[in-house]
Amino acid sequence: MLIIGGNVAGLEMALALRDLAGDRVEIEIRDPREQFVYKPFSVGAPFGAARISRYSLSDLAERCGASFELDSIVSVDGDLRRAITHDGEEVPFDYLVVACGVRLLQGVPGACTFWGVDDEGEIAKVIRRLREDELRSLVFTMPGGCSWALPLYELALFAAAEMAKADVHDTRLAIVTPEDGPLQLFGTRAGEQMAELLAERGVDLLTGAHPVKFEAGRLHIAPDGDVQADAVVSLPRMEGRRIFGVPHDSDGFIAVDEYGRVRGMERVFAVGDVTNFPVKQGGIATQEADAAATMLASELGGDAEPQPFDPILRGVLWTGEKPRYLYGRLTGGHGETSTLSEQPPWPAQEGKILGRYLTPFLAAASEIVANGNRHEQAKQAQGIS
Repeated sequence: MLIIGGNVAGLEMALALRDLAGDRVEIEIRDPREQFVYKPFSVGAPFGAARISRYSLSDLAERCGASFELDSIVSVDGDLRRAITHDGEEVPFDYLVVACGVRLLQGVPGACTFWGVDDEGEIAKVIRRLREDELRSLVFTMPGGCSWALPLYELALFAAAEMAKADVHDTRLAIVTPEDGPLQLFGTRAGEQMAELLAERGVDLLTGAHPVKFEAGRLHIAPDGDVQADAVVSLPRMEGRRIFGVPHDSDGFIAVDEYGRVRGMERVFAVGDVTNFPVKQGGIATQEADAAATMLASELGGDAEPQPFDPILRGVLWTGEKPRYLYGRLTGGHGETSTLSEQPPWPAQEGKILGRYLTPFLAAASEIVANGNRHEQAKQAQGIS
């Protein structure tokens, strides 16, 4: 089985299949990147509150019981069951899992884009200006379409906490969002609780406003109007990574059934952010992978019973102070029963991505790396080469 993408969904898929199908499947992961970057804590990086963890994909694949090739798949022939690499190599497969994720594009022209990695030079400049009381108005926004809105609110709440630490009182913070309400995908109750939290922290909220561009101190919005701002931070726009031969919509997202099977293709699955499910979140991606793995394991003759994708939201909201927790069932892509609470309504786990297999797997990998670092430091302290 060939997995395109060594990201959250791809790794969860490999781990789940190894558990459910055992030695009945040979797993190969291909990705053009050498590292797996754990991004959820990136909202804290510009504020000095977090570090972004990086892992060798080759090492992680080996621990998953899979092989890894540093390569990019550009097209697929579903009839011949061949994947074609960027260099023209043909890679045969019996089953294919597309987990290539999304492309992040500039969301609002003129705004500072938060890319979710640790080279946030422009973001760092904005935060420095905030700390030094150089901004009278700082706006956080996001484009419309499929996305994960939580970082928008986290960045604004972190900024509010940073103002309190720096004893800055005259800067106006605001969120401008195309959503009809805060955290719209997560339902009315979670949105009401988020609105209350924003009000407590002094963050203004403007909903139903699509950002168009930022120039000359004004954020222009649709359907009409503008908002004064000294600086604007925007989340990026998302598009699915297109692979020729795999059907997708105009934004690059792939339509799948409740088991992750790509519509119109045989033995081809898609999981994670590249699918057309509107919520792009690591925990949701792992659940999509788990559902696909049960179907694949069943087809391979295992004892696993296929379990359809039934999304449950578990999200950790960083606030710069005490975290809050989102929990609820996403009905039709919306969290009609979701709530925002001060205590996690699930057993305590490390990290912000809560995956059945990936969370304990990364915890173990991190411990191995930490032990190795401590061993190396001890040797250096003793003068041992």
